[in-house]
Amino acid sequence: MTIRPILIHPDPRLKKVADPVTEITDDLRRAADDMLETMYDAPGVGLAGPQIGLMKRILVMDCSKDPEGSRNPMVLMNPEITWASDELNTYEEGCLSIPEQYAEVTRPAQVEVRWLGLDGQLHEQRFDGLWATCVQHEIDHLNGKLFIDYLSPLKRQLITRRMIKLKREMARA
Repeated sequence: MTIRPILIHPDPRLKKVADPVTEITDDLRRAADDMLETMYDAPGVGLAGPQIGLMKRILVMDCSKDPEGSRNPMVLMNPEITWASDELNTYEEGCLSIPEQYAEVTRPAQVEVRWLGLDGQLHEQRFDGLWATCVQHEIDHLNGKLFIDYLSPLKRQLITRRMIKLKREMARA
């Protein structure tokens, strides 16, 4: 497994809609393993294909936050939300592509998601709590949307300027 570089906002690939996964190949399985390794190393709870420059509808997540406990890695391809609760939750979200920046985002408290698994089968599951927030955040990535797109234009501009400065500093290092 390889830890892949994570794209930092602003990057045009983060604003593009990812292409559907049409077949499960060994390359795609390796990419999923790399994504999980990259996510755990970051550390994060979710990562979408576009964040590593893979423009496919694939995401990985693991919201079992106990570092000493067992992991619960999930790989979702072509995920779609089939139901969302009327009840809302507000979480302070962050993003591996927008390091060290956090903001409260309100989303449905529960969602049902259907996706293609690495086993080639369709799966469906209801998520709540952090899992629901995470899967919605990562599906947004597949649709070219970032969590800062939920913020006011002023806050979004401020965070974008910080990321431009960070990218300049990283390029110099």
